[in-house]
Amino acid sequence: MKISRKSSITGVYRTREVKVKPKDFEMWEKGYVSIHEAMPYLDENDRTFILAGITEDEFRQAFSSEISNIVSDRF
Repeated sequence: MKISRKSSITGVYRTREVKVKPKDFEMWEKGYVSIHEAMPYLDENDRTFILAGITEDEFRQAFSSEISNIVSDRF
């Protein structure tokens, strides 16, 4: 199913093919169930794209320095 979303980080519109059952997507979109309940078979990247329009690369670029600082932080 082709899904279009606007990135909550950059504002860029993207369309992506996500292997989701239309009925499951509809149930989530109407608010009947959470995304995890409706589509437990999706991976985190697909769920993030559906929820926030963010791709894996975009997330990595936006937060790589913060993640690096957390990992290298010393007490």
